[in-house]
Amino acid sequence: PKDDIETINTELILADLQSVEKAIPRLTKESRLQKEKVAVLAAVEDARKILESGQTLFAAGITAATEKGKLLHELHLLTTKPFLYVFNVDEDELVDEDFKNEQRALVAPAEAIFLNAKIESELIELDDDEALELLQSMGQEEPGLATLGRVGFDTLGLQTYLTAGPKEARAWTIKKGATAPEAAGVIHTDFQKGFIKAEIISFDDLVETGSVAEARAKGKARMEGKEYVMQDGDVVEFRFNV
Repeated sequence: PKDDIETINTELILADLQSVEKAIPRLTKESRLQKEKVAVLAAVEDARKILESGQTLFAAGITAATEKGKLLHELHLLTTKPFLYVFNVDEDELVDEDFKNEQRALVAPAEAIFLNAKIESELIELDDDEALELLQSMGQEEPGLATLGRVGFDTLGLQTYLTAGPKEARAWTIKKGATAPEAAGVIHTDFQKGFIKAEIISFDDLVETGSVAEARAKGKARMEGKEYVMQDGDVVEFRFNV
């Protein structure tokens, strides 16, 4: 895996270096007339030094969410993107913590997911009890594909909230840090424009009480306003006026 990882990183670094070196002459000229370009040029020059050292920008702590990452946004550099490595390993390696820790160290600070493709295909064919028994026999808590989905979602800075009504229950994808009106806008822009309040019940509270009505009766529902930052797994009913 080490050689494969180095090959992937090298190709991405070279692609970003090409973009950076192409941009520097242009930014040098623009920075003489546009003060805001001075900071961009400095960030690009710093990025070049990092890339020339053989390190990805992500590994150096520069992502789209950081200050330098925002300055580099116009270049759309590949190595500022979040990294996630998936290792298709054999059954012995799947339970070998020393081996997995070695691979984690190779890709840090990126996340590493370990799965066995053959076992994953077998799990799909089993019922829930049989699948759980197979996982437990290997010391696993969940299928590798489930871990990949969960960690991938987190790596991308995404989360879900739920709506539940007489006709359907549905999960909606939003960015972490989204406010209640922004979450409402994912359903329909009118919900965001006319947002008044959001009734929130945590998923765990809903499961514990058994129904929305019971959650309300036990004081587990609360009203939140425009400043509320959504939490993963919130069960929501929006109040709005169009």
